[in-house]
Amino acid sequence: MSVLIVIPARYASTRYPAKPLVHLRGADGTSKTLIQRSWEAAMAVSGVDRVVVATDDERIEAEANSFGAEVVMTSDHCANGTERVAEALASLGGGYDIVVNLQGDAPLTPAWFIEDLLAGLRANPWAELATPVLRCEGAMLESLREDRRHDRVGGTTAVFGTDNRGLYFSKEVIPFTSRPYSAQEPTPVFHHVGVYAYRPETLAAYPNWPVGPLETLEGLEQLRFLENGRAVLCVEVESRGRQFWELNNPSDVPRIESMMAEMGLA
Repeated sequence: MSVLIVIPARYASTRYPAKPLVHLRGADGTSKTLIQRSWEAAMAVSGVDRVVVATDDERIEAEANSFGAEVVMTSDHCANGTERVAEALASLGGGYDIVVNLQGDAPLTPAWFIEDLLAGLRANPWAELATPVLRCEGAMLESLREDRRHDRVGGTTAVFGTDNRGLYFSKEVIPFTSRPYSAQEPTPVFHHVGVYAYRPETLAAYPNWPVGPLETLEGLEQLRFLENGRAVLCVEVESRGRQFWELNNPSDVPRIESMMAEMGLA
């Protein structure tokens, strides 16, 4: 099955303008932009036929071209990354069996997260899209709680049924649990990793659906699939000792750089 990875990136983010061009310093002192690190994460995934950056901004296009990425220019009215990926796929003329949305703010995404995602979608024909979830250990759960205590938008959490069908995604920490956990202790909370693998026909339909109340309240694009009765497969992935965090706020830059230093990631 042919696979396309699209990295949607926009300059005019309300919460963090110019985020794709923010520099992150690796363990060896090398400084690269967020969009380059996200592209390198995509290029490390096996079994992928093509990787493109989708943007509406010439500054991001120029930066992507500078390190050899293929760029697809999209319109400036895409409401979120999924709409931008859908537009990029249409611009490329389709022709892929699976389309992956690797959002440009997740440079720490390990290749096996996406490889497991592709395997999950292939093995479950009922699923119209798949997305990875990572069981939180106590330290990660405390980071999520700390963000909410300070009214910061941190990671997203997910709940799903016994068949791994997604039930809900939230910027709040769900399910509720008040007990303390030790740093390495597994918890019942799953961190949603912002990567999606779509069937192309489902992706193409997405921009035509109205934005529902849940998507509006949470600001989470994946809720549009649930509000329209689409089957979302949550694929549990393993960290294998790797730390994971998305760059949502300026305060996440030193956090991610510290994680890269600890893991020896250049």
